[in-house]
Amino acid sequence: MASPPPSSPALLSMIRHKPELISPSQATPHELKPLSDLDDHEGLCFRFPFLFFYPNSPTIGGREDPARVVKEALGKALVYYNPLAGGIREGPNGKLVVDCTAEGILFVEADADISLEELGDSVRPPCGFVDEVLCDVAGSGGIIGCPLLLVQVTRLKCGGFILGIRLNHAISDTLGLRQFLKAAAELARGTHAPSRLPVWQREILCARDPPRATCRHPEFEDVVDDARSAAMMLDTKNMVHRSFFFGPREVASIKKGLPNHLVSKSSTCEVLTACLWKCRTIALEIDPDDVVRLTCVINARGQRGLGVPPGYYGNTSVYATVLSKAGHLCSSPLGYAVELVKKAKEMVSEEYVRSSIDVLVLKGRPKYTTVWNFLVADATKVGFEEADFGWGKPAYGGIAGALPLISFYVKYRTRKGEEGIVLPIMLPERAMRRFLEELTKMTDEGTTGDDDYSKDSTPIRSYL
Repeated sequence: MASPPPSSPALLSMIRHKPELISPSQATPHELKPLSDLDDHEGLCFRFPFLFFYPNSPTIGGREDPARVVKEALGKALVYYNPLAGGIREGPNGKLVVDCTAEGILFVEADADISLEELGDSVRPPCGFVDEVLCDVAGSGGIIGCPLLLVQVTRLKCGGFILGIRLNHAISDTLGLRQFLKAAAELARGTHAPSRLPVWQREILCARDPPRATCRHPEFEDVVDDARSAAMMLDTKNMVHRSFFFGPREVASIKKGLPNHLVSKSSTCEVLTACLWKCRTIALEIDPDDVVRLTCVINARGQRGLGVPPGYYGNTSVYATVLSKAGHLCSSPLGYAVELVKKAKEMVSEEYVRSSIDVLVLKGRPKYTTVWNFLVADATKVGFEEADFGWGKPAYGGIAGALPLISFYVKYRTRKGEEGIVLPIMLPERAMRRFLEELTKMTDEGTTGDDDYSKDSTPIRSYL
């Protein structure tokens, strides 16, 4: 039986200062830089929120203002990453390009009357107070002609601070953001230049001439919209946002349902993905004859032949999708889903990546298929903890929460010191209750009753 976590502060007592622009601290060239065809598609046309929670530093303490330190470091880093100080605009045939105007990124400083200790485990995703520590400044919405980064530094009464970032996903992925933040953090700590210099070279991930689809890509198939799927999964007003912690005990319990050959050959994320996809499908009560989709977001940086150089900070992930009849997925042993997850990952080769890029161009840069789709991305190895601005490693740093169809695995250490994986997920209220029931069965944890759930209990196991 799970017990309630510490209550998340719904609203922090905040004093927010007037927003300003941070420009590169030195002159940078004004030029137009086309995005790659992997950057430039509808599925990335949004701004991605990230949060970093820093404790007070025994060495820096009250001697330095974190807002000033971060602001100056960002200005220095933008000299190297000058496209981030520009804006995106449409070029010929709707192709997106970055106009390197050096106008700057939006920056807000704020103060909150709370300590990091008082926030407790509420810093884990999904963060219930993201709108307080990462505001949307009027005019910063959308991606065309708007700042590519929005940054807020919120000072805490303990001497620590919260760094909030909204990233225009078309310009970079999580690894690219990590690289930029690491560069800024190094400059904040007194280095003369980043240890890894940025590389643009977006042309290496553009379509071939002529583009040609050599692999099957169900993630971009033209599927007739399912009215029930759209109503349930795309209307955020009717959805609830929860997170689940998976430590060694939960993972071991889930693996009990697998044959030995899959236990030894499957990663933790593969097993969790299969488990979550099955529980989610059951929870949504999808017609047994309907086709459901699982899309694994896979980083292709290491694929031989692609030529992605160290320092590249554009998007490098592709979608690998597998299909199943809903009824077959729900009634089959967990091993069936695990085999499909492994199949999705094994599909991704250099040719698959090239074919994915070509299909994006051939189909007019579409969004991925949304009908009964579940997208999962592994962010446990991104390395956001490397962003040390002089206050040490963040207590938590990374994605602020899930999106309606997308969940992310993030590393998390509980206050008891146990390391594991947190997965935030968004589901309709009724489906979330059923999801909890199914996931509880998988982890041999007994059943959490409605009373506990209504108090916002942490499913599976308490973080305390």
